[in-house]
Amino acid sequence: MPDCIFCGIVAGTIPSKMVYQDDRITAFWDIDPKMPVHLLMIPNTHVGSVNELEERHEGDIGYLLRAAQAVAKEAGVGESGFRLVINTGPDAQMSVGHLHVHVFGGRPMTWPPG
Repeated sequence: MPDCIFCGIVAGTIPSKMVYQDDRITAFWDIDPKMPVHLLMIPNTHVGSVNELEERHEGDIGYLLRAAQAVAKEAGVGESGFRLVINTGPDAQMSVGHLHVHVFGGRPMTWPPG
């Protein structure tokens, strides 16, 4: 998608503090972190949100969630704990229209979230 910020990060035309990239997913530090560890993980193929997922995306989304283990461990929160969050739609505060998983960690969290 030409006007998608996250597609630009995947393509390398928009700079980011990347922590991992392969042919299926990209992980990078959030530019406005809400936690000591706040990473974003995205599929390299544009998917607007969870509402746009199709059967053909299942492999990449499963791969992305499995990769979250390694990314969280590399960020130092694999053992202490981390939270994965996927916002969908405006009421959930989704601000970029490209499916993304927030990896939060680095301090104790409460429940329920805001």
